[in-house]
Amino acid sequence: MDDCIFDKIIKGEVPAEKVWENENFLAFLSIAPINPGHTLVIPKQHIDYFFDMDDKILGEIMVVCKPIAKAIKKAFNPKLGRIGVMISGSGVPHVHVHLIPMNDEKDLTFERQKPDTSKEELKENAEKIRENLI
Repeated sequence: MDDCIFDKIIKGEVPAEKVWENENFLAFLSIAPINPGHTLVIPKQHIDYFFDMDDKILGEIMVVCKPIAKAIKKAFNPKLGRIGVMISGSGVPHVHVHLIPMNDEKDLTFERQKPDTSKEELKENAEKIRENLI
């Protein structure tokens, strides 16, 4: 899909604070994070809806999320000691899993997004995650 922002990120046409990638998946920071370290994990194949993924990709995306979530937890030490997982299926028409450090039970809501997060802060947060990836 030519107008999908995530496809443009994959192609390098739009900048993003990338945390991790391989040939099939990409993880990068949300530009409107709920909490510092809020990361999106996407398949590089354009798929609009999470449950339209074939079982292989569906399983692989969650396996990809695991070490990234562990790195986020280590980097940001959220108060609840958890990384929340959110799959809303809206916003951008490309499958994406939100990994969100949870400081509060109410953190899994887009009402808490911070769209004014600076590029410098995003860059620093991405580096913290990359440093903690095993």
